Amino acid sequence: MKTLEEQMAFYAAYHQDVRNKATHFVGVPAIMLSLFIPLAWLRIDLGGAAISAAMLFAAALVVYYFLLDVPLALAMLVVSAVLVWMGDLIASQGTARGWVWFGVLFVGGWILQLVGHVFEGRKPALADNLFQIFVAPIFLGAELFFALGYKPKLHADVQQRALRMR
Repeated sequence: MKTLEEQMAFYAAYHQDVRNKATHFVGVPAIMLSLFIPLAWLRIDLGGAAISAAMLFAAALVVYYFLLDVPLALAMLVVSAVLVWMGDLIASQGTARGWVWFGVLFVGGWILQLVGHVFEGRKPALADNLFQIFVAPIFLGAELFFALGYKPKLHADVQQRALRMR
C-alpha cells in the first residue's frame, strides 16, 4: 500500500490550480452524497439495527483512511457520517425524489470537477489511476488541515513531490 504522502502527491500533481481545488471542494462531497442515496436503499437488519450499503461503503473507506493517517481519518469519519446521514434522509423521501437528487448531485458534481480541470489545464487524476476516486476525499480533508497550519511537513513533502510529477 502506498503511503499517504505518495497517494496525495499523485493527486496533488493534478490539482494545483486554486479554482480546480475549489470546484472539487463542492464536487467531491456532492458525488459522495449522491452515491449514498441509492446505497441507503440497500439495507439489512442486524439484531434490530438497520445497516445500509452506504454505511458499509463509508466504513470501508474510513478504515482505509485510518491505515493512511489517524487524525485525517477521524475528520473523514465525521464528514462521511454526515454525508451518509444526509443520503439516508434524501433516500427516505422516496425513490423518485431520491433518483432526482442522485442525478443532480452526481452529474453536477462531475461537471464542477471537469470545469475545474479546464482551469487546471490537465486531465483528472483518475484518468491515469482510477483509485484516485478514493483519494480525493482525504486529499480535500488534508487541504483543510494544511490551510489551518496542521501537518506542515506533510504539506511541504506532498507539494514538493507533486511538483516533480507535473
